[in-house]
Amino acid sequence: QVQLVESGGGLVQPGGSLRVSCAASGSIFSRYDMGWYRQTPGKQRELVAAITSGGSTNYADVVKARFTISRDNAKNTVYLQMNSLKPEDTAVYYCNARHIIISRYDYWGQGTQVTVSS
Repeated sequence: QVQLVESGGGLVQPGGSLRVSCAASGSIFSRYDMGWYRQTPGKQRELVAAITSGGSTNYADVVKARFTISRDNAKNTVYLQMNSLKPEDTAVYYCNARHIIISRYDYWGQGTQVTVSS
């Protein structure tokens, strides 16, 4: 069992930056691929960025060159640095952890609201 707690969301002006964090506990963090997803009302949850246990990254086209995902295995934490934010980035951001071998070991955080508005 993995517990995920997101933090760092908030209100930011267009063009601004924000970093959200996801602290994991309860299992061996390095054995999980991690991802950030986001969701707006009435829409499906979508992948924003992902990072494997080995550090390989993947981004949605709409955030490439603006967002950076990273992980600190010593701190059991994954980060999403968001730059040049746009109003359309407004969403609830969720952290996901998926075991690298046992895919049914798939966990979600409670989400953190990011609002981009002037």
